[in-house]
Amino acid sequence: MTDSAGIPATQVAGGAAAERLNKKQVLAWASWDWGSAAFNAVMTTFVFTVYLTSDAFGGEAFASEILGYGLAIAGLAIALLAPVTGQRSDTGGRRRLWLGINSVAVAVLTGLCFFVFPSPGFLFLGVALIALANVFFEFANVNYYAMLTQISTPSTIGKVSGFGWAMGYVGGVVALALVLVGFVLPEIGWFGATADNGLNIRLVAVFCAVWFMAFALPVLFAVPEIPRQPAAASLGYFASYGLLFRRIKAIFRSSPHTIFFLIASAIFRDGLAAVFTFGGVIAAGTFGFSLSQVIVFAIAGNVVAALGAVCGGVLDDRVGPKNVIVWALSGLIVAAAAIFVLGAGDHVFFGNTWTGDTTFWVFGLLLCLFVGPAQSSSRAYLARLAPRGEEGEFFGLYATTGRAVSFLAPSLFALFITVFGEQRYGILGILVVLLAGLLMLLPVKTPAQIQPAATPAA
Repeated sequence: MTDSAGIPATQVAGGAAAERLNKKQVLAWASWDWGSAAFNAVMTTFVFTVYLTSDAFGGEAFASEILGYGLAIAGLAIALLAPVTGQRSDTGGRRRLWLGINSVAVAVLTGLCFFVFPSPGFLFLGVALIALANVFFEFANVNYYAMLTQISTPSTIGKVSGFGWAMGYVGGVVALALVLVGFVLPEIGWFGATADNGLNIRLVAVFCAVWFMAFALPVLFAVPEIPRQPAAASLGYFASYGLLFRRIKAIFRSSPHTIFFLIASAIFRDGLAAVFTFGGVIAAGTFGFSLSQVIVFAIAGNVVAALGAVCGGVLDDRVGPKNVIVWALSGLIVAAAAIFVLGAGDHVFFGNTWTGDTTFWVFGLLLCLFVGPAQSSSRAYLARLAPRGEEGEFFGLYATTGRAVSFLAPSLFALFITVFGEQRYGILGILVVLLAGLLMLLPVKTPAQIQPAATPAA
């Protein structure tokens, strides 16, 4: 697809109208990433899912299985719905509106986790709320990612994407620190929070809902809405699927490596998501970390991840996103393999004792270092390929291809636990997914080598 001047759309997307970045818009956009850390870091990784997979809910292995399968079901819903919701927000000129609606839905579902009491009878409610919140969070991400080309220039997409991820990680540090000092460590925390009946963790859910919504607001005011496309906006919901399938066929004919990247990234992104989703669960269940230790590690991990995202973003604009992703995935595989092989036991190397805690701290932080660049450059990679005005639909496909295989990591994580009877073996499932994604990415061309996709109008 080209613009009227014959310039590839990927060269004029978003920032082309202005040669310089609008720093106010970039900061407002990145504020959403900052706020979303309350859901990502606190709710789904280091605090609430650790609470949800504790003995109070029926045992770590059983609860981890249920959580894994619940997230797999959520992934299926996202796979079926995300590309059409992205397409319709593009054509209807409602990208910002739907970002706001989906953000509110995430905040409400997060707040409702206050009613998940520490009892086996509430396990399915907790998993259902987290899974449904993940669905709406992914819908919000489709529109949020699509805004990347609106607030960046062709030469700064990598840097801006990396800055957004870094803001998310730093936001996670601040949110986790507040959770630690306000709700976890004190015998009586903020708002009278105590550990009795899980009140302190349930109040954390309310805190996260407020935090997320507060920092989601700036982008809704600072970044303008995209133009409406009247011809396509009148399409019915089911007719939108017909248009979607025609466009996928056209993309494959005109730009097959765009499809190849979507498939490869779908697999390795599922592995990346699993690192975050099950990281805190493994720290607590396999390595015996207390909740406060998990949060301290999470704070350190987010600092390291932020540095990785910033450095990866700068490298992205210099050496290209594919190189950054390949290096990051290779580092992730080595670090995850070390955690699995060494496990929680002590080892003696050259007369020195290496403890299980040391294993998780060293290689866990390495995982954090490499996750950010892989995530950021994957987003920037597709932003360079998306035709102008169709970013939402392309990031909807990005979400769908990811969620079409999103059952892989959670299901393999749960399956390996089921087969071997130990939570530690779930790491193998994540490793398999990361390695498969890396191998599929290697033959895919770089964005500069890929022909821009030509897609039919509605």
